[in-house]
Amino acid sequence: MLEITALTWVLTIVLIIALLAVDLIMAAVRPHRVGFAEASAWSVAYVLVAILFGVWFSMQYGGQFGTEYFAGYIVEKSLSVDNLFVFVIIMTTFAVPEAHQHKVLTFGIVLALIMRAIFIAVGAALLSLFSFMFLVFGLLLIYTAVQLFRHRDEDPDVENNAVVNAARRFLPVSDDYVGGKLVTRIDGRRVVTPMFIVLIAIGSVDLLFALDSIPAVFGVTAEPYIVFTANAFALLGLRALFFLVKGLLERLVYLSTGLSLILVFIGVKLILHWLHVDIDERVPEIPTSISLAVIIAVLVVVTVASLIKTRRDPSAKAHPGSLRAHRSPVDAPDHQDR
Repeated sequence: MLEITALTWVLTIVLIIALLAVDLIMAAVRPHRVGFAEASAWSVAYVLVAILFGVWFSMQYGGQFGTEYFAGYIVEKSLSVDNLFVFVIIMTTFAVPEAHQHKVLTFGIVLALIMRAIFIAVGAALLSLFSFMFLVFGLLLIYTAVQLFRHRDEDPDVENNAVVNAARRFLPVSDDYVGGKLVTRIDGRRVVTPMFIVLIAIGSVDLLFALDSIPAVFGVTAEPYIVFTANAFALLGLRALFFLVKGLLERLVYLSTGLSLILVFIGVKLILHWLHVDIDERVPEIPTSISLAVIIAVLVVVTVASLIKTRRDPSAKAHPGSLRAHRSPVDAPDHQDR
């Protein structure tokens, strides 16, 4: 059992808030197009911070907990790359100016952190009270993996998002971004800008990703502190990673397949843990070290295979995948004719 003092929790949260504050201040004070060099520097800095934290954590609390942290971090980082696909789609769908994309991403990450913190607290409480929740989480991940694999060549339907549609229906929206403001006045009337709608779209999508990522990381560790820090450090680097690799994302054609395999693996791991705890102690469990090796191996294989595929077939294009099928109005008549 990992014993984390209240002071350690407070200092960790302060560190994360401080890093977020830097992003928020930069986005608000100096809106600009983030170039490759800047994105590279920030990406390396965030990865180094996550690694240094992991090294300190391993030295302070032992190698086993350190391995769980790094495994959780890699799981969340790999799932967050799928987040980037959706962010790209949202930015394109709503034509967000490049100068304001930094701000959108930062606020999106803040929303994601808040929602994931809530899910972590709820998930930890459920797991401590009801051991069968390991079975529930495992089945949820396997179901998600199957749906993601079935619709791996699709993009999520951002414009038909129920929350976004409701916001458009009940709130007056301006025609342009008005300098990146969320709310403004036009002809004496207070209206929201498209930036407000974009943040709602990102927030609602983040909610769906939290439903998958939190059970996934609980499959690696049952320690709430590790779950929180793995999520936080993975998300903190997401803003810089977006600008660094958004041009390369379309080449990761097998990423959704790889994520499906990882979710199935972690789902099976959770179910085996439930069987070991509640049914029969002779049921084997999958060690965290093996989980870490499998996750890294899957990510390496799908990345290399994707690059080979797109090199041989430049027309091949990656998709983030969707948890449900959807039809566009243009496609609907064709399907009906069939």
